[in-house]
Amino acid sequence: MNSRERFLETMRYGSPDRVPYFEEGIRRDVLKTWRKQGLRSQADLSQMFPTDRREVIEPDLEPNPKFKKWPTSRAELKKLRQRLDPYGRGRLPRGWSQRIRRWQKRDHVLMLRIHRGFFLTMGVYEWRRFAELMDLLIDDPEFVREAMEIQGEFAARLAERVLKDVQVDAVLFSEPIGGNYGPLISPQMYEDMVLRSYEPVLEVLEKYAVETTAFVTYANARALLPSIIKWKFNCLWACEVNINEMDYRNIRQEFGRELRLIGGIDLDALRRDKDTIRSEIEEKVPPLVADGGYVPLADGRIRSDVPYENYVYYRELLQKITQQ
Repeated sequence: MNSRERFLETMRYGSPDRVPYFEEGIRRDVLKTWRKQGLRSQADLSQMFPTDRREVIEPDLEPNPKFKKWPTSRAELKKLRQRLDPYGRGRLPRGWSQRIRRWQKRDHVLMLRIHRGFFLTMGVYEWRRFAELMDLLIDDPEFVREAMEIQGEFAARLAERVLKDVQVDAVLFSEPIGGNYGPLISPQMYEDMVLRSYEPVLEVLEKYAVETTAFVTYANARALLPSIIKWKFNCLWACEVNINEMDYRNIRQEFGRELRLIGGIDLDALRRDKDTIRSEIEEKVPPLVADGGYVPLADGRIRSDVPYENYVYYRELLQKITQQ
């Protein structure tokens, strides 16, 4: 099987020749550190370990021009709508026509990131705007609701532009909304303010027969999982969780095959020692792989505090465990 066939078969709970092996990209600073720890200067990690190629289409989701100060009243929302033109130049990646032709012959996994979630689409890049938005949720919920509806319609039209040209294997909604003890807004508010605004996008995905709609989140978003399933998300990709509530074994036990799973291997284990890595992989990965619909992967991008020897051990053990 090629990488695309393998991913699709996994997400369909079929019988792939093996699970997909994804890697989120090793940064230069990590490679620099690892070369001091034994990595050969000309070594290619993708050749050292089997890796399934994955490409992500990243449309420009920012208002154009960008806001110096984000809107705080319904009177200002006209500006937001004007600056979110889904048909504007530069919304799609450069060389779009050439990319389409190349993708028609692809054998790798192609994903589309179409929404950045509640906080980023509402302009939260620093503490002041976060506090402002929390106040708006209480003082002017209609403003927040309408702003999210504008973002949803924008994302829907942009998704349609992409999907009429190319069939993707998964669509990603980034949702950095979790804290250590749960999501930063309640499930009820999340459904009302956020998921409802995703409805036009989800309708487009259904129209174009997108099979995998992934909720990419961080920290503890467990309380939101019943809601995202209700709104037809069928895949969870949780990052940097390190908390029992987001343990994929528990999630699979509670929600069954309604949620495909990507990730789930605690990145902190890779920072420690081989015994910790072995326990993490041997306890979590085999039952999930056996049940299907699972792509095992560290739950965060590898950083320079992961020793090279530990990374090699993690990749070799993962390969051994998943091919038994």
